[in-house]
Amino acid sequence: MEIYNYIKSLHLIFVVTWFAGLFYIPRLFIYHIEASQKPSPDKEILTAQLKLMAKRLWYIITWPSAILCTLFAIWLLVLMPAWLEQPWMHVKLGFVALLFIYHFKCHQIFKQLQRDEVKYTSRFMRIWNEGATLILFAVVFLVILKNAFNWIYGVVGIFVLAILLMLGIRLYKRIRDKNPNA
Repeated sequence: MEIYNYIKSLHLIFVVTWFAGLFYIPRLFIYHIEASQKPSPDKEILTAQLKLMAKRLWYIITWPSAILCTLFAIWLLVLMPAWLEQPWMHVKLGFVALLFIYHFKCHQIFKQLQRDEVKYTSRFMRIWNEGATLILFAVVFLVILKNAFNWIYGVVGIFVLAILLMLGIRLYKRIRDKNPNA
């Protein structure tokens, strides 16, 4: 089963790079949305640069990582088919489905911003940015704790984390409103 460790390592590497892309792309969306509200020529210069950065991140890092992560995950399941009988794996795959929904929605927002269609506020995007964080927490705890995972504590923990993230966003907004350069 030595191949298993190599495949698992590659899967984890691409999980990390996929999440790196999913964590950074909403930040670029926020900067793009805020740049679209600036006067000329700042608006044009910033949005052109942010569109290029987002395009490179999305197509060179995020999409390839998502695909490779998925391919290595499938390979792991082929090597370890008994995992598909485990309840924790069913829940994990549910979170992976949520992650793909999040990814596809990010793709939609990416395409809109590439066409200079600003449909969301930077505040919405700050909240949206936490979606990948919640999924990551859920999946990591699920994979590590597996059957020892207490579902009640897990659900409560995710809600507590979501509340803390929302409070952090509000605190950051207050600080930023008081000091626009923060």
